[in-house]
Amino acid sequence: MAVWAKGPRSFFMTTLFLSQRLRTYRPGPAAQLLIALSVALVIALVAIGPSRLIAQIEGERGIAPVASTTDIQVSGIKVNVTGDTGKEARIAGWKLAQRKAWEKLGGQKMSDSQIDAIVSAVVIEQEHVGPRRYIATLGVIFDRAKAGQFLGGGHGGAVSRSAPLLVIPVLYSGGARQVFEVRGAWQKAWATYQSANSPVDYVRPTGAGSDSLLLTAGQPGRRSRIWWRNVLDQFGAADVVVPIARLQRQWPGGPVKGTFTARYGPDNRFLESFTLTASDENGVPAMLDKAVIRIDRIYRGALAEGRLQPDPTLLEERSVLDSTLAVLRKALLPRENASARSAVDAATVVQPTQGAAQSAIAAYTVQFVTPDAAAVDRALSAIRGVPGVQGATTSSIAIGGTSVMQVTMTGDLDALASSLRSRGWQVTMGDNALRISR
Repeated sequence: MAVWAKGPRSFFMTTLFLSQRLRTYRPGPAAQLLIALSVALVIALVAIGPSRLIAQIEGERGIAPVASTTDIQVSGIKVNVTGDTGKEARIAGWKLAQRKAWEKLGGQKMSDSQIDAIVSAVVIEQEHVGPRRYIATLGVIFDRAKAGQFLGGGHGGAVSRSAPLLVIPVLYSGGARQVFEVRGAWQKAWATYQSANSPVDYVRPTGAGSDSLLLTAGQPGRRSRIWWRNVLDQFGAADVVVPIARLQRQWPGGPVKGTFTARYGPDNRFLESFTLTASDENGVPAMLDKAVIRIDRIYRGALAEGRLQPDPTLLEERSVLDSTLAVLRKALLPRENASARSAVDAATVVQPTQGAAQSAIAAYTVQFVTPDAAAVDRALSAIRGVPGVQGATTSSIAIGGTSVMQVTMTGDLDALASSLRSRGWQVTMGDNALRISR
């Protein structure tokens, strides 16, 4: 009986105690924050919907860059010729465009047949064919291997190229700024630009996946070198360029004024600015294409002046961290032990050498001929086998043409070139770059 009577009384008292505790319970700050976040999440899911929350990184946001060739392209050649028939006028117009493009490149004086032998293709940008007249805007592509020997100014042989530079095209339009949030006309202009003619090695993201979250219009305003180093490592780049386009529409259907600015580096430094105007909305794409060409000229000039070199502060964090660790090690080790003191002294002597080795790490661009996929593996294996090479990653692959890789190593470019020559490679040296072939 005692056991039977004790059970119900204990259960009744426990229930009464729990009910009293629940009535007097007051959540703490952490519990209040958790409850508030849970309520906010439920409201967001009900009001917005889970599909819109996921859509922050889904959807078609960027435009993949076109495959750049190593050929020499001259665009925007206008011709207006006549002939006995429309076909003859067209042929005469193409020959005239080839001759104008060759003169624009500053090539040696050659006959029409000689120029025709080094032309790879004629690109029709716009044309009108009449019974006896041909009016067109054409582009001419010259074979670099054939035309390079007749050109000066860096078109032939090994081209001096910059280090890989990440492109963040920022567009201000309609009171908003964007990069990859939507498919924008400014990003499209950079994606369709044939950058092989430029000595600036542009790394152009596609904007897909997490690119729209990582590369935003606010990213150029960041100054943290650690953050920039993480971003650049994601794309195999050594520094960043920020071309900015600001579009102002005068009135609906009226002229569109574009202000374009070339900036570079993690500090978002100003280089140059200019303005262009389109007669209406239909002329905006052509205006943006012209702006890309002019901004590329600005970056070319900055490269020639030595202002487009990778920012050295992007690599200083490692040496600063090593020196900080050395100070902490010296302070924390016991000083009463003589052997420990000698070990600390040895560490402090060796440490600056390690920091100097870190600061001596340099980035070089290596161009290599890739007739097939196996040639890519052979070139990467050869580069990675050179003493002092820390890493080698491809930034552009062109099967049947010339691919580009970025090499980081402790040493100068001459050491890399001599090591490759000893392995049987033909090496041509440029400014902070190599061109290798078998």
